[in-house]
Amino acid sequence: MVRGDCFSNHPILNGTSGVGNVTNIGGVNCYVTGCSLSAIAILLISDVYGYKAPLLRKIGDKVGDSGYYVVVPDLLNDDPLDPKNLKRPNNVWLKDHEPGKGVEIAKPIIKALKSKNVSAIGAAAFCWGAKTVTGLATANLTQASVLLHPSYITVDDVRGIKTPIAILGAEHDSLSPPKLVKEFKQVLDAKPEVISYVKIFMNASHGWALRYDPKDPTAVKGAEAAHKIMIDWFDKHLKK
Repeated sequence: MVRGDCFSNHPILNGTSGVGNVTNIGGVNCYVTGCSLSAIAILLISDVYGYKAPLLRKIGDKVGDSGYYVVVPDLLNDDPLDPKNLKRPNNVWLKDHEPGKGVEIAKPIIKALKSKNVSAIGAAAFCWGAKTVTGLATANLTQASVLLHPSYITVDDVRGIKTPIAILGAEHDSLSPPKLVKEFKQVLDAKPEVISYVKIFMNASHGWALRYDPKDPTAVKGAEAAHKIMIDWFDKHLKK
């Protein structure tokens, strides 16, 4: 069981590295995987543990297997949260990595992708990365979005979104509790021009889609259900 917050179950303990490689795009180191010739790119934005997390890269590989060029950017400048560093507690780390800063870091990546004939871009985020994805969607820089157990976003963030979005929340989540996720849904339902889907996964805790135990069949099943919704969402709104 994952605790209902950002700062537990360090992902480096789980999984293995992916099949892609690291390259620089728009001045940012990125793990890239999938089809490099695809005209559709997916930005996969990490949680507080950064772009090197093995399970995140494996999820990127899975999305890439659906025919996308997947880019997992290092928006944390190789400075992921280290919960063992008692001299730099979580609140201090967050001051250095305010979630909203990711939008400006991601913009050059999107510009570089478009210069390489990428015609459509989707973005998905886990936890910390949600602010970046909502910001990009508000600015019309992406064409479809998915948030998985999002953190640090507000109703106003969701209100600004202009493109199709799916939000997947957890029953046990102190950062985006079901009450808040339902408010997100109310806001989106009031915007018929924006296609949306909101689901709360019952018996799930914050991080279930990314920081799960790959040796636990129940945990794997829940995570894979979320991953399928994410990929199906991109297939529906990007593959036209």
